Amino acid sequence: MTLAGQGRNRGAAAEAEVTMTGTRLDPWVDAYASRAHAMRASEIRALFAVASRPEVVSLAGGMPFVQALPVEMLASTAQRLLYERGDVALQYGSGQGDVTLREQILQVIAEVGVTAHPDDIVVTTGSQMALDLVTRVFCDPGDVVLVESPSYVGALGVFRSYECNVVHVAMDEEGLVPSALEEAIARVRLAGQRIKLIYTIPSFHNPAGVTQGPGRRAEVLAIAQREGIALLEDDPYGLLGFEGEPPRAIRADDADGVIYLGSFSKTIAAGLRVGWAVAPHGVREKLVLAAEAAVLCPSNYAQLTVSEYLATQPWREQIKTFQEVYRERRDALLESLQALMPEGTTWTIPAGGFYSWLTLPHGLDATAMLPRAVANLVAYVPGTGFYVNGQGRQNLRLSYCYPEPDRIREGVRRLAAVIESELELAQTFGTTHGLNPVSGTSVPAPNLQ
Repeated sequence: MTLAGQGRNRGAAAEAEVTMTGTRLDPWVDAYASRAHAMRASEIRALFAVASRPEVVSLAGGMPFVQALPVEMLASTAQRLLYERGDVALQYGSGQGDVTLREQILQVIAEVGVTAHPDDIVVTTGSQMALDLVTRVFCDPGDVVLVESPSYVGALGVFRSYECNVVHVAMDEEGLVPSALEEAIARVRLAGQRIKLIYTIPSFHNPAGVTQGPGRRAEVLAIAQREGIALLEDDPYGLLGFEGEPPRAIRADDADGVIYLGSFSKTIAAGLRVGWAVAPHGVREKLVLAAEAAVLCPSNYAQLTVSEYLATQPWREQIKTFQEVYRERRDALLESLQALMPEGTTWTIPAGGFYSWLTLPHGLDATAMLPRAVANLVAYVPGTGFYVNGQGRQNLRLSYCYPEPDRIREGVRRLAAVIESELELAQTFGTTHGLNPVSGTSVPAPNLQ
């Protein structure tokens, strides 16, 4: 064979290889399971790199203000744990979670009216893992999960990863609308589809910032019971209200039809990654098996750190401290929005939690506006991230939990300037960035002007 011939053969082989892989950056893409193609990075994740720059005021991520924790006490707690129980803390543990911690979780959930037995609780690596386990146990590809409109982006990611058909249900200023829930159930069943879960965040909703009142909770529960659909109640913010007693959990009124999720991420520290599910007996057994298959067991070290903290520190007083911190920040946000936002902008008034849901003036697009906001050194999360169907272009989520009040005020000032500039552009050039306005907003918000 001549060198020229060898060259031609090598070239042909190279061409065949290019044909096989194309221009893909990932040569394994054809080997992935079909469910992997539904996995996408959230808009929040994509923002982290930019929002973490010190010059940017981030009203985007929902990071707890862990600086309010007594770090010295936590350090001594961790040190004591390692000295006295290090052989247990650094070892494998139970797939269901440490029994002492499960007993202590009963004290925490009693604050929202939930009574249970330690055996009803499965400890997880954050409540995000609990969401994953419940979905894995209940849902086959194509099954329907009914969610609020908008809904928590992390839950949407889980449901998509298991190839669920996610159907949004309308909300108003008091959360999930019962009549819309009934209509969605009837519509889905008429189409011959199976509904496996109703997913709701009734207290201090992420991202909408609204809270279901007692009557609304009773209506939603009655519909789930009548229709025979499991209600998945996600309650990470329930103890972080700013007024009165914590809202009574839906699970407090139904131990058999409600799966209740909670977390220490907001009331102690997110980095510990300790959450839980309270589930009926049969569901609990399946969740434990699913957890063991996924991680063998949750971190003993993290669990025992939380357990030691609950046993030795005034955790209820610490929650009150967090409430005061977040109330001050919430007030700074609302006062600044009231003073600075242009006419036609509306927002929700959260009674707790971390978030307010803002609706832009007609014709503006929060996704298209984001690069200009970041250029103006302020970040938020566009509303489209909280839907699976492209809604939310006129909305954005503002998080007030982490920045200091003065930084929040400066962030709102910068955001208001961006919105004013967008309005001027729209009025001058008649452009709406390709937005097809949706009639009405998903979460009606009071006009505070």
